[in-house]
Amino acid sequence: MRRADPAAARDLGDVERAAAAALPPEVWDFIAGGSGRERSLEANREAFDRIFVASRVLRDVSGCTTDATLLKRPVRMPVAVAPVAYHRLVHPEGELATARAAKTAGVPFTVATLSSVPVEEITAVGGTVWFQLYWLRERRRTLDLARRAEDAGCQALMLTVDVPWMGRRLRDVRNGFALPGHVRAAHLDGGAASAAHRSGRNGSAVAAHTAEAFSPSVTWSCVEELRAATRLPLVVKGVLAAEDAVRAAELGADAVVVSNHGGRQLDGALPGIDALPEVADAVGDRCEVMVDGGVRGGTDVLKALASGADGVLVGRPPVWGLAAGGEAGVRQVLDLLADELRDALGLAGCAGVGAAGELRTVRLPQGGRA
Repeated sequence: MRRADPAAARDLGDVERAAAAALPPEVWDFIAGGSGRERSLEANREAFDRIFVASRVLRDVSGCTTDATLLKRPVRMPVAVAPVAYHRLVHPEGELATARAAKTAGVPFTVATLSSVPVEEITAVGGTVWFQLYWLRERRRTLDLARRAEDAGCQALMLTVDVPWMGRRLRDVRNGFALPGHVRAAHLDGGAASAAHRSGRNGSAVAAHTAEAFSPSVTWSCVEELRAATRLPLVVKGVLAAEDAVRAAELGADAVVVSNHGGRQLDGALPGIDALPEVADAVGDRCEVMVDGGVRGGTDVLKALASGADGVLVGRPPVWGLAAGGEAGVRQVLDLLADELRDALGLAGCAGVGAAGELRTVRLPQGGRA
């Protein structure tokens, strides 16, 4: 696997291209692809490109800072590393390298249920660590995993609610994608091989594995049960409808993530950034609101804040950095985001993150012309 010099990257597009060059095509497709015709995947990026900000002037931004809080804890910028499966697909150190980079950057790292490194090893790195849960077919295993994350020192639980089963990701289906032998779902399979390793002509082995493990019967009662089972802050990830966000807040969620799962579930699902303003208005101050999907730079973070978000999650870009340059590559991704966000805040007339929520935004029609 050819590694790039992460210091040579000037924006996240440079990192993306370096990662694509470094990875086998079938692994790149697994990371980069979406479901169906990939319309939601494309729309996530296009939606950000249609947003324009009415910047403010004649404001003192000499002390401009990206400092913020997420889940009432201080962070160096309002960004968290989103849960992404199987980091060891792209680098031998996997999630450990990504978590170390997130710690250095002062942002939370979210351990995925499908992490290729156990949560205990990741929390040992230090920093702020959240844990993402899927509701499993065996309810007791789900609650046991939540307790395991809490015992390991995770500081929040994030329940992903938009995956009753994995979306039809045609790149993986066509590739007959399966995990290589050295990559495991550390929290589900331990050291054993699973359906995710059995390649075939009939589709994605990873999809077959998740179909065995994930429950299609996840409902609001599961949110209630998890809320009652943990003292940790609870984040509900994968909402697009304002009514669902309000219901999550009413059941005790500390935050919601407005998300179409990076365009990897329902093809045709609304981009999170387009759903965000209505969700933020509906929940008010009942819980925090984050958004993901299509964030590719600091200006996108500014647009999300101006549209009502308290913060954003970034998924693919840290994995690009990991593939291109290991821990240093992830640090470069997060450093670029921080530098670009500070630049965007200052040029928009905001001395800090809080002022970004006061900016007016305009969403132009597709094509960028009024």
